[in-house]
Amino acid sequence: IMEDILYIVIPAYNESETISQVVESWYEVIKKHNGNGKSKLVIINDGSKDDTYNIANNLKKQYSQIEVIDKKNSGHGATVLYGYNYSLSNNADFIFQTDSDGQTDPKEFEIFWENRNDYDMVIGFRKYRKDGLSRIIVTKVLKLVLLLCFKVNVLDANTPFRLIKKSVLEKYIGYIPKDYNLSNILLTVILTKSKCKIKYFPITFKPRQGGINSINIKKIFSIGIKAIKDFIDIEKSIFKI
Repeated sequence: IMEDILYIVIPAYNESETISQVVESWYEVIKKHNGNGKSKLVIINDGSKDDTYNIANNLKKQYSQIEVIDKKNSGHGATVLYGYNYSLSNNADFIFQTDSDGQTDPKEFEIFWENRNDYDMVIGFRKYRKDGLSRIIVTKVLKLVLLLCFKVNVLDANTPFRLIKKSVLEKYIGYIPKDYNLSNILLTVILTKSKCKIKYFPITFKPRQGGINSINIKKIFSIGIKAIKDFIDIEKSIFKI
């Protein structure tokens, strides 16, 4: 029987404290949905300055369906985009993206997989959040910005817990500018505006499990100002789809 091939894309930057636990827990999902041995857990080291790459690489000895990619630092959004393109070029049927800081729970994946054929994208919304008030405020502000810039009402645009069909990702990924810093947000907006079938499920969002968040509130503010300008430009240029 031909099984669907699943690629789990996990960008990693300076996550030496969490990467082992994240790989071990998410590898359980790959074991369960192993796509006749072709499913992969793809760790993309985004030019970490710590031991993240070496730790992930050592785990390959234990886990046969891991790919560890090392690349120059280009930021989270660009690394996610790199992972999506890598998955498509390796014929993944479904691409799932999560992060390497241990905030998401692999046990919540199964309902996403069960609904994979009924929707173009199945995405989590962070209903049970333990990652701090400032982050919750950022998500609420982002929701308002997207409503103003794109005229779409998106429940949670940037959740690092999303499962996308290959055919859908292939169709829309070209609209995202190369190395774009907010690629997941833009992908959610594009699919929403294109009237794709999207299903949201509530997920838990734990506190960061170790290491230091590379984005602080000051950085979020400056990214946000640039994002609004980018969003306005993007709205004008690509939303003739």
